[in-house]
Amino acid sequence: MRPGTICDRERFTVVIMRSKAMKNEEHYRKLENMMHSAPIVNLVGAKAVIGEGLAEITLPVKRELFHAAGALHGSMYFLAMDNAAFFAVNSLVEDVFVLTSTFNSFFLRPVSGGITRAVGRVVSASANQFVAESVLYDGEDREIARGSGVFVRSRIALTPEIGYA
Repeated sequence: MRPGTICDRERFTVVIMRSKAMKNEEHYRKLENMMHSAPIVNLVGAKAVIGEGLAEITLPVKRELFHAAGALHGSMYFLAMDNAAFFAVNSLVEDVFVLTSTFNSFFLRPVSGGITRAVGRVVSASANQFVAESVLYDGEDREIARGSGVFVRSRIALTPEIGYA
């Protein structure tokens, strides 16, 4: 620091950036906890990893989740892709729960074993409306489905009562 300066601007900027990153990391972990506290998520065994504008959801392929033809039911494809897109969006919104307004899905191939992985990312954001997409992969990293949706801010605060803790 030069004599007569009040603070080292470069060092101060680094400290602020680290502080913001830590705050964001805390938000991402709280969102992960919120997802993991949802009864449907516990039932199917999904797990989340969330970052800025991104989310990854893993879902084990279990026989209990199959349709009559012996493959993972489409509702589980939707669950993984919607959650990946939803949490990618909510990673950018720190005060309220977002809601899925619309979500379009395209199922490309069946899966009957292993672990699926949905990767969601925000593609557009405005003050109250967000567009996100997600791609679902099988255990061999083959694309098995994709989707996109519109998400909006709700009036539901992110609080410990909804698992955000």
